[in-house]
Amino acid sequence: MTTSAPILPLVKDPERLEARLVEIPPEPGVYFMRDGSDRIIYIGKSRKLRSRVRSYFRDGYNKTERIATMVKQVTDIEFIVTDTEAEALALEANLIKQHQPYFNVLLKDDKKYPYVCITWSEDYPRIFITRKRQLGKEKDKYYGPYTDSGLLRGILHLSKRIFALRQRPQPLFKDRPCLNYDMGRCPGVCQQLISPEEYRKTVQKVAMVFQGRTQELIDILTEQMETAATALNFESAARIRDQIAGLKSLNAQQKVSLPDDTVSRDAIALAADNQHACIQLFQIRAGQLVGRLAFVAESQAEAGAILQRVLEEHYQTADSVEIPAEILVQHELPDGEILAAALTQRKGRKVTILAPQRQTKAELIEMVERNAQYELQRMQKLGDYNHAAMQDLAGILDLPDLPHRIEGYDISHIQGSNAVASQVVFIDGIPAKQYYRHYKIKNPTVTIGHSDDFASLAEVIQRRFRKYAEDPKLPRVDNPDWPDVVMIDGGKGQLSAVVAVLQEMNLLEDLRVVSLAKKREEIFLPGESTPLTTDSEQPGVQLLRRLRDEAHRFAVSFHRQQRSDKLKRSRLDEIPGLGHHRQKLLLAHFRSIDYIRQASPAQIAEVPGIGTKLAQEIYNYFHPLDT
Repeated sequence: MTTSAPILPLVKDPERLEARLVEIPPEPGVYFMRDGSDRIIYIGKSRKLRSRVRSYFRDGYNKTERIATMVKQVTDIEFIVTDTEAEALALEANLIKQHQPYFNVLLKDDKKYPYVCITWSEDYPRIFITRKRQLGKEKDKYYGPYTDSGLLRGILHLSKRIFALRQRPQPLFKDRPCLNYDMGRCPGVCQQLISPEEYRKTVQKVAMVFQGRTQELIDILTEQMETAATALNFESAARIRDQIAGLKSLNAQQKVSLPDDTVSRDAIALAADNQHACIQLFQIRAGQLVGRLAFVAESQAEAGAILQRVLEEHYQTADSVEIPAEILVQHELPDGEILAAALTQRKGRKVTILAPQRQTKAELIEMVERNAQYELQRMQKLGDYNHAAMQDLAGILDLPDLPHRIEGYDISHIQGSNAVASQVVFIDGIPAKQYYRHYKIKNPTVTIGHSDDFASLAEVIQRRFRKYAEDPKLPRVDNPDWPDVVMIDGGKGQLSAVVAVLQEMNLLEDLRVVSLAKKREEIFLPGESTPLTTDSEQPGVQLLRRLRDEAHRFAVSFHRQQRSDKLKRSRLDEIPGLGHHRQKLLLAHFRSIDYIRQASPAQIAEVPGIGTKLAQEIYNYFHPLDT
């Protein structure tokens, strides 16, 4: 049997490197760097592909340590030519999201920063605050992330007082609106007393607030008020007057005056240590601060490259009216001209990107940088606290190293019904929600009126580590999926059940398993009848408590969801011809029974698998008086 020789990196094969560089055209486009495993490790863009790619391999080229390491691994280069620089910018952003190359600047998903979402994909758009930015529906719009969640909730609350918006997520009554309609706070969306077109006009006014266009909205409303007054429609004029007064009150809460002209601009700066870069983006409209957004990224890249990546991702989903005429940056951007050209094309007027060196604009950048520094200090303080907690836990459990990955497990049910389990993961003391898992308990003995937490925990642990028992060759050292500590919510009984199943799987010697009892926050080890001697307030125990509480929260929320889904399905079970699969399709599309009730037969028929005839049956079930 013959084996192919490994492909040399291009830096060690000058002839192949030069031949490849000659093939790359001097046109705008996107380039891919691949390593010996054929993985894409870097994606970039350029106005002139050949010149940009060649610069990476030039001896005198000033490369960061990260890029220098990347260049040593490149074995092949691919490219895609585009017609314009703007196309190259958009293509690069999409490809980075798709492939997540290791050497690109990747923004971290920091759940503590909230967004405002407006669901333009729905006939009657909803407005709500969320910490999860889901880009499943292109029409839905997210604004943020905002640094001050309290201020954000206040703005949204006041917006619902200024404009007549839907006040409740679900209708209170089946056949009539609630008191909010009588008070003039809601236009009666639940009973469709307002058309979708008119309601969307109202929501668009609220969107202008989050776009930083409050003054523009006030000007529009002032003109409408004057028109209504001229037409002797004093009731309408008074209502608009109150809206204007509310918006001015909102401005007083939302804005901080800055000395400058009326040019709309954004200012961006960062502060970084060896691990993280905290980025702040200030939005200034009409000389006043209207929004402060925050981002987090890894700090190995150059500061300019990090700022460029943040701006590209931020403006990718922004409407043209949200793009400012001027963008002030702390450092020169590596591809600032491309970004400026793309934004100019989208906005329809010139957009300038400037790194100011003096006077008012430089002072503004210094203020943004100072705020970024405060955020970095907060993150460093949190990191130091987590490090101390992991050190303390390593001492308590006599671990050889700091526990990098800790997993927690809990069970939730009501007298055995809808029994579920949760698996939560902390990485370096911080919740890593991408690794969270739910389990539905399959044990046939766990039924309504008969619960068995011991058997349920044993089942979950067996399912979690089954692949390692079936294949002992799977690596456990330096394996990111292998936990350093497994924590069970409970006492000696729960721990014993888990230990028994791990012994059967021959995994107990390789896993550090403990349990944490709620009453006195006592830590139990396998085979020990008494708990460890610890203080419930010491950092290591508090780390386990946070893990336990998060596992409990995650299990309870999933249990409530299962109960809710079961109740929904029990109602849908009454509709002839609507089986379990189609029920899931309906609930996935409309999200709740109430939204299904409000839908027309044509809207119900849009759900895959629901034909016109069945859609009418569903509609008739919820509207028996119409048949």
